[in-house]
Amino acid sequence: MNKTHYRTVWLSDIHLGSKDCKAEYLLDFLQHSDIDNLYLVGDIVDMWAMSRQFRWPDCHNKVLHHIISLSYSGTNVMYLPGNHDEPLQKYDGMDFGQVKIKRQHIHTTAQGKSLLLLHGDQFDQEVCFGAIHAWIGDKAYDLLLFINRWYNWLRIRSGGDYWSLAGYIKSHIRGANIAIQRYRNACCQRAREMKLDGIVCGHIHHPEIYHDNDITYLNNGDWIENCTAIVESHQGDLSLLHWPHVKAKQHLVEITNNRKAKNKRAA
Repeated sequence: MNKTHYRTVWLSDIHLGSKDCKAEYLLDFLQHSDIDNLYLVGDIVDMWAMSRQFRWPDCHNKVLHHIISLSYSGTNVMYLPGNHDEPLQKYDGMDFGQVKIKRQHIHTTAQGKSLLLLHGDQFDQEVCFGAIHAWIGDKAYDLLLFINRWYNWLRIRSGGDYWSLAGYIKSHIRGANIAIQRYRNACCQRAREMKLDGIVCGHIHHPEIYHDNDITYLNNGDWIENCTAIVESHQGDLSLLHWPHVKAKQHLVEITNNRKAKNKRAA
């Protein structure tokens, strides 16, 4: 199996234990990756969802075991708990096997850039519209995920690739865009106050890389809607990776190579 080497990979909002977790895509990404440093930036296990209904499919188990096996085979793994895995926050500074637990951390890239790492729920009070708005937002998000789930079930059965309909709809809702901007501003301000070069976070399920003057804001996105990660190359370059898009390109390359091989044999 051909693997892509990454100096660092940041993952967040996987939500293992949730029915909307795209564990199959994540497992595929991990199996095709050679990773030096792996940061799990919160909401890895959805303890909220499992408290309502326990759900732990085999693929979710495989993802967790693969991450643990990475920690014992040379990959530096750090877990930065978020709000959905809040009980783990009390273990800040401790190690579980080869996995370090920290609430926040500063990572230095190969280019010498200092990045603050945290889940992002620390900024909820700064961007929240209030309890009623939060409740309405949760219900609307559940509806988006329901629509997204069935849309992609039909799309994949028709031979298409996964595409985040929920993400598309959310990006066109004015209120959601305002909340995203407030969150981004709060994150950048924290990094600026700490005299750092940038911040890597998750929490809001909106993947992006944004440059706010002297601060680089990097949001991992999630493995509920978008199937994204922030990755650092060996040279220290940072980029946002959409795994379904990468897989689609790889599939096209495989088809092209197979056709070339067939044509060569026919000649």
